[in-house]
Amino acid sequence: MIRLYHNPKCSKSRAALALLEEAGAEIEVVEYLKHPPSPEELDQLLNLLGMEPRELMRKKEEEYADLYLDDITLERKHLITAMVDNPNLIERPIAVRGNKAVIGRPPEQVLNLLRD
Repeated sequence: MIRLYHNPKCSKSRAALALLEEAGAEIEVVEYLKHPPSPEELDQLLNLLGMEPRELMRKKEEEYADLYLDDITLERKHLITAMVDNPNLIERPIAVRGNKAVIGRPPEQVLNLLRD
């Protein structure tokens, strides 16, 4: 089972979903803009991705500047809370299978989860 954090308005996210469907993968689609991850879930995703919060943020989003998220003194928990409260800041799509996760940029990256 692959959990796909998906934004149906995003072409990369739609492409990743289509690739997984074409490959016959069992998929759980999470529309994260409607159902944002909890802080604990997002922290776990970051750990699976091997990333820090800012690495998973869409820095060109208005909220990134409005919330001063480029402030290097902000702690991890503050950045995670900002993403949970403003899920459009989260890079997409994110695919998770077991203890592995990838960002679908390019969308073909999600297929790496099927190779294990």
